Amino acid sequence: MAIVRTMSLVDADPAGFDSDFRDDVLAGLGQRQKAIPARWFYDTRGSELFEDITAQPEYYPTRVETELLKHVCGEVAERVGAGRCVVEFGSGSSVKTPHLLAAIDPASYVPIDISGDFLRSSSDDLSARFPDLPVIPVEANFMKPVELPAEVADQPRLGFFPGSTIGNMVARTAVDLLRSMRDTLGGPDSGAMLLIGIDRIKDIDVLEAAYDDAAGVTAAFNLNLLARINRELGGTIPEDAFAHVARWNDRFARIEMHLEAQRDVSFEVAGQAFAMAKGETIHTENSHKYGPRDANLLLRTGEWTPVETWTDPDDRFALILAHATEYRTAP
Repeated sequence: MAIVRTMSLVDADPAGFDSDFRDDVLAGLGQRQKAIPARWFYDTRGSELFEDITAQPEYYPTRVETELLKHVCGEVAERVGAGRCVVEFGSGSSVKTPHLLAAIDPASYVPIDISGDFLRSSSDDLSARFPDLPVIPVEANFMKPVELPAEVADQPRLGFFPGSTIGNMVARTAVDLLRSMRDTLGGPDSGAMLLIGIDRIKDIDVLEAAYDDAAGVTAAFNLNLLARINRELGGTIPEDAFAHVARWNDRFARIEMHLEAQRDVSFEVAGQAFAMAKGETIHTENSHKYGPRDANLLLRTGEWTPVETWTDPDDRFALILAHATEYRTAP
């Protein structure tokens, strides 16, 4: 029988994520260019909507990465060896994970996610599929180092970060996250490795369509953030006054998602007053795209050394395997 146990929140703040959510929203709405970190999309409804996004015909990343993962899992297994603890950061529904777990003969699986209800449900499903594998979900903010359960303390670790989620972050934040993952996974002395998905730069029409599907699912996902703010932070944001916008920013090689005010609006959040003029936006997400050298540089800066890169035949998406880099004080 598999172990299925949910850890407590790994956060020094006794108020947990509620305090972080409030602080991020208030700080973001107070900026000249209003912005809210993309991680707050993922309440239960947001997580469900994101899974719906991945099924839309315009949204290529999930299909391409899943097929690529199926194709290269045997090579990944040869590289990483059996008996590792697989630690998945931002596990969501763990749709791609079974392909990896079936190939590499892991000792345990630790999914980490900020959405507790969604995490528990997906962990139960995965445990039923792999009844002999210890599945130990951890509800935590993986942007910070996470203390892993004692059951896996002596197991070498393989971090798994699919979906090109690293692209949601500006370079500085992405590097901080990669270093944080290194701390979570144990560094080079423990033989820590990371398998990460990174999306490639491609035709602008393909990119913009992927983040603005015809069925309006991505729009609903974006607008759900306002509903969450109203529900959890006592907000009075008029949700019908905002529209979803997705656009390519070539200077920064990224898709940007915004919520654009369709009229002048005033509202409160957690007792603080805000106003927006028609046309003003709340910047809610980036999805950076990387060329091969850019991706390798990002990983090396984050103290990971790429050892193998796999791409689909059309070079739309990359899976990169890296090992933790030893600290150096000189070139």
